[in-house]
Amino acid sequence: MESICRVRVIASGRVQGVGFRYWARSRAASLGVSGWVRNTLDGDVEAVFEGPREHVELLVRWCREGPSAAYVDRLNVEWQEPEGEHGFAIR
Repeated sequence: MESICRVRVIASGRVQGVGFRYWARSRAASLGVSGWVRNTLDGDVEAVFEGPREHVELLVRWCREGPSAAYVDRLNVEWQEPEGEHGFAIR
């Protein structure tokens, strides 16, 4: 049985203007990870991802090292208890 985990990610930098939230959503969907992504009022992007630990870890690595990482000045990652996120919402 796969271990399910949840992570909250805050990306700061030029992330809104380059579509970071859409890239993150697309990458998460391709990995079978659920959650949501939204812009915050202070110009960051906040995301919560939940799924198999291996897939969530790949997604966090992508946020740090993938093509969109060039636009990220700071990435804050907070591991949380799973809550059963389903589907994706972009706000």
